[in-house]
Amino acid sequence: MSNYAVIMAGGVGQRFWPKGSTKIPKQFLDITESSGRRTKIKTESMIQSTFIRLTEFIHPTKIFVITNINYRTIVKKQIPNIPEDNIIGEPFGRNTAPCIGLTCVFLKQFNQKANVLVVPSDHIIKNKNEFARVAKTGLKFTNEHGGIVTLGINPTRPETGYGYIQYNTEDYIDILSQSITKEKLKPERIYKVKTFAEKPNTELAKAFIESGDFLWNSGMFIFRVDTMLEELEKFLPDIYLALTKIEKNLFTSVFKKVLEDVYSKIKGISIDYGVMEKSERVYTIRSHFDWSDVGCWDEIYNLKKKDTKGNVTQGMAVLINSKNCLVINDQRISALIGVEDLLVIDTDNGLLVCKKGESQKVKEVVDYLRRKGLDQYL
Repeated sequence: MSNYAVIMAGGVGQRFWPKGSTKIPKQFLDITESSGRRTKIKTESMIQSTFIRLTEFIHPTKIFVITNINYRTIVKKQIPNIPEDNIIGEPFGRNTAPCIGLTCVFLKQFNQKANVLVVPSDHIIKNKNEFARVAKTGLKFTNEHGGIVTLGINPTRPETGYGYIQYNTEDYIDILSQSITKEKLKPERIYKVKTFAEKPNTELAKAFIESGDFLWNSGMFIFRVDTMLEELEKFLPDIYLALTKIEKNLFTSVFKKVLEDVYSKIKGISIDYGVMEKSERVYTIRSHFDWSDVGCWDEIYNLKKKDTKGNVTQGMAVLINSKNCLVINDQRISALIGVEDLLVIDTDNGLLVCKKGESQKVKEVVDYLRRKGLDQYL
């Protein structure tokens, strides 16, 4: 099999202000480090962890990163052993459908039926052997059967911050699992997807869990290049035509200009809305590895080890009569007295004080600063 991996790393870190910024978004930060910068010995940014995880079963020369053109340098600095030609730069962010389509255009030059695993750069995944087994099994499936496989995560709670996938329990294909350890191989069921559901409210999330046929949507996909291009042509013809124009100018002197011109006009849409929710060729694997998309500061708190009062600190902090708080600071000491359920993030860009459960709204702060022309704080 001609297996490739693509890391999507174009995000600008709006929900992780003030730690994440437009200059250094969260995927380039060691945002889950818990020991504090004064004591830590070795750290990895989120994109570095993602790359290392993929090298367990994909050769580094077959791993690509697609990012904003302004981040190409930092990608190369953080992942020095990735070939420079494997770093694809987008002139503007246009969501995941154009992003995935552009990578298909590049990979098509190597193999029209290249088998591709697409992953975000900023997820936390434990049980890396289990992740590798599931991903390899999905790659085997798409190589043999075509279609698009999404990695569904077995839900452990009625989470309202994730999208969901409903699968058909009676419509599946058994395929031999692809272990990377010495454990005995076993059949894996690849289920046909029935529908995708947006982030639900609490009651609906509970109903999803109780039904037993819903998974969290991880945003990780496996497909052959020819399959994805066929689906883009069918469901997003305008984007497909734009991609063909880009392809015709690959490796020419005008490529950069054409890419920028096309991207300035291309429609921004997610692959979920544009293809996955419409295609009849979508399958899912019920995955059991520990996973988090680390979408906001609340998720960082949930991931970190707490002290006896439920507090998490990174950097220098004094907490008196306070509980269930997250405190992260880069330089100064932080002191909290008589408070609970707060997220306090102090950096050179600014200070965030947020009630737990409200950190999804940090994006509104970023939008406000941008509207007011305060880009120096972003």
